[in-house]
Amino acid sequence: CSGGSTAEGCSETIIDCRMQGGGTPRLVWQRPVGTDEWFGPQQTCLPGTPPPPDINDPTIPRTPPPPPTPTITQIREAFLELPFAKPKTSMQPVGNKTLVGLPTYYRATWPSTGGLKPGDVSKPVKLLSWSIEFKIASKDYRYDYGDGSTSSWTSSAGGRYPDGDITHTYDSTGTREVKVDARLVGQYRVNGGAWQDLGAVADLQDEPVTELEVVGTRTRLVS
Repeated sequence: CSGGSTAEGCSETIIDCRMQGGGTPRLVWQRPVGTDEWFGPQQTCLPGTPPPPDINDPTIPRTPPPPPTPTITQIREAFLELPFAKPKTSMQPVGNKTLVGLPTYYRATWPSTGGLKPGDVSKPVKLLSWSIEFKIASKDYRYDYGDGSTSSWTSSAGGRYPDGDITHTYDSTGTREVKVDARLVGQYRVNGGAWQDLGAVADLQDEPVTELEVVGTRTRLVS
């Protein structure tokens, strides 16, 4: 009954335990081995469990135990198993071609289908007795420019010329394999209740690669 539990009977148990000088307030259900009949709840403020119930005592309550509730670890694991989309890199100049010495602008773009992306809410996930939804958000991005250099992790999804804040300049020609790594976070809610922070990070893997051709310029005199 600690940790803000709202189970029926917990408030009385907490008060009783305080009056008895402390202890961990709990409600305990028991059933004899090999049967389906539950007895309880019984209040306790001590570690362990109360004595076994006298199954012949008609005053002992016979009720089913409360439905099990998932732990925050189980909720986080369910989040990490969601079918996430994966971003790819959009670049300017357009046409996947740029010039040596010219700043190239990068932007992370998410597909409209094929998985959950920032801003989406998942379908309800059944976890024990709970129906849980997840709201997806981006945490950060890291851009791999394909020439051995990367950006640092940044919350920016990049942008287009001239306002985009993710740029890189190549100093040699050739074909570069460019991609963006992404990490996602989220919130969860139970049975349509209030959104709560999740505290888990989904580090996406194997994001798609986009080939970028880096070309040079040549000058000549004409008559």
